Amino acid sequence: MSLRNKLKELYEGDSDEAHRFRYALLGFDVFTVLFVIATSFTSHGRAVEIIDVAFGVVILADFLARLWIAPKKTGFLVSPATLADLVSMISFLAPLAGEGLGFLRVLRTLRLLHTYQLSKRLREDFRVFRENEDVLIAVVNLMVFLFVMTGLVYALQYRTNPDINNYADALYFTVTTLTTTGYGDITLNGSWGRVISVVVMICGVTLFLRLAQVLFRPIKVKKTCETCGLRLHDADAIHCKHCGEIIRIETEGQS
Repeated sequence: MSLRNKLKELYEGDSDEAHRFRYALLGFDVFTVLFVIATSFTSHGRAVEIIDVAFGVVILADFLARLWIAPKKTGFLVSPATLADLVSMISFLAPLAGEGLGFLRVLRTLRLLHTYQLSKRLREDFRVFRENEDVLIAVVNLMVFLFVMTGLVYALQYRTNPDINNYADALYFTVTTLTTTGYGDITLNGSWGRVISVVVMICGVTLFLRLAQVLFRPIKVKKTCETCGLRLHDADAIHCKHCGEIIRIETEGQS
């Protein structure tokens, strides 16, 4: 098997080895997120810079491998996931890009959680994911948005805004704005600051509503009706509410 075919199998195949490889990528992304959060509130020494470069090299290798096996390279290069990876590489490999941009690395976790094959594997392997997939995805979306906006606030306001002296200040502003609490003790300077505030409020409220919706709506099961295509049904449904067709919902039984 050629190297290209081997990589294609690892990234897109259905073997146990391919699944382990993609889980390893997910673990790497989660670790980078935890590393970024843990080091963002401390001064960065030589050791942190070396680890940053190592992360950047891994991300670059992953990017080049996916570019090589992509059937349509132009579409791959302009996709949101690819742009997120480019930002990740810049934040790790180019110190001049500013450490505030490092929070954009969390976009990689969102990319991996939304790939079809990984989501399918998570549903197959973990019952808790099958039962709470919508909730988990909503929580991830909200957390990613929170840290992305925190990074942008820090990158654009640090050294120009006396109220933003560290990541804690940027995170505090983002949380109070996102929740519409708005104490007013920290405000952003300039037109771009106002734009960021508006984006945080509008998108943040939207994500909160989405999370509340999946948390408090009646529990549904995913079973596509063969007649009308309705996908979500009550857990104890016998007939499709849309067309009346009999549906057979598989259950795992009671332990």
